[in-house]
Amino acid sequence: MNANLMALSGERALVTGASGALGGAIATRLAEMGAHVLLHANSGSAKVQALADSLNAAGHAAEPIKFDITSDDATAAAVAQMLAGGAVQIIVNNAGIHDDAVFPGMRPAQWHQVIDVSLHGFFRVTQPLVLPMLRTRWGRILNISSVAALAGNRGQVNYAAAKGALNSATKALSLELASRGVTVNAIAPGIIASPMAASAFDAETIKRIVPAQRAGTPEEVAALAGFLASPQAGYITGQVISVNGGLY
Repeated sequence: MNANLMALSGERALVTGASGALGGAIATRLAEMGAHVLLHANSGSAKVQALADSLNAAGHAAEPIKFDITSDDATAAAVAQMLAGGAVQIIVNNAGIHDDAVFPGMRPAQWHQVIDVSLHGFFRVTQPLVLPMLRTRWGRILNISSVAALAGNRGQVNYAAAKGALNSATKALSLELASRGVTVNAIAPGIIASPMAASAFDAETIKRIVPAQRAGTPEEVAALAGFLASPQAGYITGQVISVNGGLY
């Protein structure tokens, strides 16, 4: 048992991109803290259904919600469906994709798609959920960024641009919402153990470039997300916090 047990009881939380390793770990953490978690996915809808089933079987509260975050109309319809159940007071903007290429060879579609998911997806989901959140005078918005936005990464100009813009949006939005009890923060993970990381970094490379000499775990990032979503983190806002083993 820990001090955060049931700290989010009665709150509704949305985690976008919950079908991935990181999104699933964050959703699990919030559910364990008592939140009713809405698990977003699009192509990974079977995975979030399985996660919802597992969390509900463990006595938590979770439900899957499928929509295309790159579509204005589909996202608006999904948000309306969510709000029919009441305000969503915790938003974790975790959805994001990689489509890497060195900049001289990057196709326009690679640029636009990566930015559309990470940055425009943040707007599509968060903007219509903010006003109902403000009416409750309590809320948490967590944006999942990346070390690439802070230190750069070869072949990821599109991804770094999307996540860097998300960091700037985090800081600006925090100023607008702080007086109403709503915090806005970003988490910038480094190399986190996942199928995506495994395809890009072998164990020897990780040991060489990461001072901690290992990849982080999704649960380590989720632990920070759980704290930032909790009532105890009410005086932390507008921050970009790295979880990277000393990488940057």
